[in-house]
Amino acid sequence: MWLKISAIQWCLLVLSVSMVISAEVFNTAIEYLCDAVTKEQNEYIGAAKDVAAAAVLITSVFAAIVGIIIFMPYLAALCA
Repeated sequence: MWLKISAIQWCLLVLSVSMVISAEVFNTAIEYLCDAVTKEQNEYIGAAKDVAAAAVLITSVFAAIVGIIIFMPYLAALCA
């Protein structure tokens, strides 16, 4: 509120954060499901867990990029 970002920028920030949280919830669900199927080492289950974790990482990186795009002009103006 202090930077007075627009409503659209707020929506993009909320959407980005909610996507990261959703990705993490799906990742956790996949991990629990895989653990329920078997506790033994399985290359396919390991790959599924790795892909789910990568999805969280990718979503987080893009959320950070959205934050940088939105906040950089405001923060640069404050420092100038």
